[in-house]
Amino acid sequence: MSTHAKREQRMAEAIVNQMIARDEFSRWLGIRVVEVAPRRSTCRLTVRPEMVNGFGVCHGGVTYSLADSALAFACNTHGRVTMAIENSIGYPAGAAVGDVLTAVAVEESATNRLGFYSVKVTNQGGAVVATFRGTVYRTHIEHMTTETHKDSEAT
Repeated sequence: MSTHAKREQRMAEAIVNQMIARDEFSRWLGIRVVEVAPRRSTCRLTVRPEMVNGFGVCHGGVTYSLADSALAFACNTHGRVTMAIENSIGYPAGAAVGDVLTAVAVEESATNRLGFYSVKVTNQGGAVVATFRGTVYRTHIEHMTTETHKDSEAT
C-alpha cells in the first residue's frame, strides 16, 4: 500500500470513528461498522423483535436506516462533510428476527460536489434483502480529526 493510500485509510478510519461516536441513532439500532476504506463502508446489525412490523417482518425503515448509515460513513471518508440529498431503496426479500444484515456501501462515481453510491444489504446467508442508491452533496467543510489535522500540518 502506498503512503498516500495509507494516509487515506487512516483518515477514513478517523472520520468514521468520530462520526459513530456522535451517532446516537445508529448505536441505538445496534449498527456496527465492521469495515471502512476510502469511499466504502460495511455495517451490520442483528434484527431484534422490536424491529418487526405487523407482518412479523423486519420493518423497511430499519433496513433503510442500516443502508443510510453505511452510505453516510462511506461518503464522508474522503475528508469533507457530506450528506445525502436523495436516496431510494428496493426490497427484493424480507428479513426476520435474528437475521444478521450487512450493508456494503460503495462509491460508484463522484464530482467535486456530488457523489453517487450503491448499497447492497444482505442477510447472513448472502440473500439480498435491499438495494439502495444514494446521491450525496459534498460541502466545502473539512472533517477535523486528529489524523486530518496531522496531515494538514505535514503539508
